[in-house]
Amino acid sequence: MKELSAKQIAKERIEILFNLAKEIFNENPKFADRYVFIARKIAMRFNIKLTKEQKKKFCHKCYSYLYPGKNCIIRTNPKTKCVEYLCKNCGKKTRYGYSSESKNKS
Repeated sequence: MKELSAKQIAKERIEILFNLAKEIFNENPKFADRYVFIARKIAMRFNIKLTKEQKKKFCHKCYSYLYPGKNCIIRTNPKTKCVEYLCKNCGKKTRYGYSSESKNKS
């Protein structure tokens, strides 16, 4: 039987907490925020970086779980080539860059 390290177990629990936050958001958004808080604390305790997808799922100012259409607005900005996440709870605008596929120089 394969033994898991503490970091592996922590990564699995973080993933579970983000999935639970997604499931419970419609019933109780405060629980979803709490799950995000706990997941962040686990990541900090074990010095684990959250994945890009996980980072986009919560506001970095008020730490609330972001659910598109309910408490956040997602827009693309072609001028700055970024995707903007606007938190409706605190008004924080977070930008994540994107770029078009690179063209081959042949």
